[in-house]
Amino acid sequence: MKKILFIINRKAGTDREKKLEGAITKNFPSDRYDVQVTHLAYLGHGKDLALEAVKNGVHTVVAVGGDGSINEIAQGLVDSNTALAIIPLGSGNGLARALKIPLDVNKAMQVILADARKPMDVGYANGHLFLSNAGVGFDALVADEFRHTTKRGLYGYAKLVIQRFSSYKPEAYSISIDGKKLEEKAFLLTVANGNQFGYEFKLAPKASVFDGLLDLCVMPPVNFLQLLPVSLYSLLGNIDKTRYLKHYTGKTINVSGSSLQYLQVDGDAVPLNGNSLELKVKPGAIQMIVNS
Repeated sequence: MKKILFIINRKAGTDREKKLEGAITKNFPSDRYDVQVTHLAYLGHGKDLALEAVKNGVHTVVAVGGDGSINEIAQGLVDSNTALAIIPLGSGNGLARALKIPLDVNKAMQVILADARKPMDVGYANGHLFLSNAGVGFDALVADEFRHTTKRGLYGYAKLVIQRFSSYKPEAYSISIDGKKLEEKAFLLTVANGNQFGYEFKLAPKASVFDGLLDLCVMPPVNFLQLLPVSLYSLLGNIDKTRYLKHYTGKTINVSGSSLQYLQVDGDAVPLNGNSLELKVKPGAIQMIVNS
C-alpha cells in the first residue's frame, strides 16, 4: 500500500480546504493508499515534515500550495527516493506551469495517481535551494518588499513593480559562467532552472528542469515605457530573441557586485550576506511526479 503525505499550506482558505480534502478521499481510496494529511504550521515546517516522510518510507509527498511552500517541502526530499508531487494553489504557480501540472485540483490529482516519476534538477544560490529561479536584480528587491505587503497575487506584485521602478538603480555585476568572465550592468539578473517565473511570464523560454544546466538571464537597464514590451515578450515566450535580454547557460555561475543587497529564490526573499553569490545546479536531485 502506497504511503502518500499531503502537506497543505493553509493560506488556501477554509472552503477550498474542505473541497480539497473531499477530493483526496475520492481519488485516493483507503483500500489502496495510506494517506496522511497535515498542514504547515511554521517557517521551515515543510522541510521538517518532508525529512520525516523520507524516514518513514513515504512514497510521495504532495505539496499543496504555491512556489514558496513547494520549495520548503522540496528541501527535505533532495537525494531521497520519496517523490514530490504538486497541487498548485499559489498565485504564480511557476514550477507547476513549467511542468505542465494542471491548475485544476482534480486534474492535478490524476497526475499523482498516474505516478510518472522523473529526476529533476535543483539549483542552489549560496546554499539556498531553488526549483524555478533565483535573482539579485530588481526582482529580488520587489520580493523583499512583497513579503511585507498584505495585497498578494499579480495585482499586488505589479503595484510594487510600478512603485519601485523609478527609484531603482541597475547594478554593475562581474559574472563568471563555468569560468567564462562577463561584465554586465543589469536591471534583472536572474538564473533560471525552469522556464517559468509564474503567471506564464518566461525569461528563459527554453530552460528545462531536466537538462543539467542553469540559464542566466541578463536584462540591461530599461526605461518605464519599455516595461510593457518586456512584459508582452515574456508572456509570449520570445523575450530571449529580443534586445531586452542576454541569455547564457552553465553549471556554475558566480556573481559579484559592489552593492549586492537582495536575493530571491522561487519568488521569496532570503538573506544575502556579502558581495558575492554562487549559483550551481544539482542534476536529477529530486524525484518529481510529472505530467506524462
